[in-house]
Amino acid sequence: MTTIVTELEPSADAVISAARSALLEETDAASVGEHLGHEVEDGHAVTHHFACTLSGYVGWRWSVTVALAPGSDRITVDEVVLMPSGDAVVAPSWVPYRERLLPGDLSPGDLLPVADDDPRLVPTYSFGDDALDTDEKAQIRAVAQELYLGRVRTLSPEGRDAAHQRWYAGESGPEAKIAQAAPDRCWSCGFLVRLSGPLSETFGVCANGDANDDARVVSLDHGCGAHSEVRLAKKHRPLPPPEMVFDTVTQDEIDSV
Repeated sequence: MTTIVTELEPSADAVISAARSALLEETDAASVGEHLGHEVEDGHAVTHHFACTLSGYVGWRWSVTVALAPGSDRITVDEVVLMPSGDAVVAPSWVPYRERLLPGDLSPGDLLPVADDDPRLVPTYSFGDDALDTDEKAQIRAVAQELYLGRVRTLSPEGRDAAHQRWYAGESGPEAKIAQAAPDRCWSCGFLVRLSGPLSETFGVCANGDANDDARVVSLDHGCGAHSEVRLAKKHRPLPPPEMVFDTVTQDEIDSV
């Protein structure tokens, strides 16, 4: 905190000058531009703003907060900071790594842990509605291993509903462009592999190696041009080659002399 002594009841220009002087103690004069105005804070504090001319700080401004009690001859500098204005160029908001990942981002060897309280998963067998502590979660894993249950956790209703919504609204759902132009739907295709469980009522897996969705989950009302029962109309069939005028393919037989 810096205290600057001035004449009694200093003028507005004197306060601005004192704020600029305090600012120049923190940065070079070349980085300080014109005075941009002030804002009255609580009590007797006022924040004066100065343009920032530093390269790369477009829209930023220096802010100097000063305090002046009525009738006092002292200007107290409370704070000097560099702050962005409404049109300043700033870094984007930080997003946690887990939330930045998209499908397809994982490379071989990458690990993506799932939180113990992930709402998409529930214990393979239920302990009721009470929340589990760390020890109880460890017990679940141990018992599941002893009983050969295979999976410690399984898909929760929330996780199943989220998958249903994501798959149905994606490129393998009925609204995809390829499905809109398809001659028939996947439910009647011989290449559809049925699923089991609740999701089987809406989805299956494509097993047509010639289709875009091969080995992918597709909705039963999805479709594409590789449907097992697709037949070309006569006008779409390839035309047979025309008769040759000169046969340059068949080998001529030569009579032996």
